[in-house]
Amino acid sequence: MPYPLVLALTLLVEVPCYVAAVTAAAPAPVRPRRTALAAVMVNCVTHPPLWWFLRQAHGAAYWPAFAVAEAAVCAVEGLLLGRLLRLRGQLPYAASVAANCASVIAGLLVLG
Repeated sequence: MPYPLVLALTLLVEVPCYVAAVTAAAPAPVRPRRTALAAVMVNCVTHPPLWWFLRQAHGAAYWPAFAVAEAAVCAVEGLLLGRLLRLRGQLPYAASVAANCASVIAGLLVLG
């Protein structure tokens, strides 16, 4: 699948997940539009390197590389989301894990 379509699918799945998680669980109100913009921004930071990295992994090395790369993406996106939205604690990381799990599942279903 071409990269622009993969990025579009990722954003289509992850942005609503981030918005739902953050607006529902943030201790102080966070605007959905601001959360959506932050979600797009963190994905624009992490998605290109993830895509490049995974294109280098082949055969038996792919799935371990995938697991490590996705874990790193969750950590970076959680950190960045927390900074952009001024969130503390576990919420940005939990939102990142949820959003990335959803997009991985969507990707497996579409590419399956």
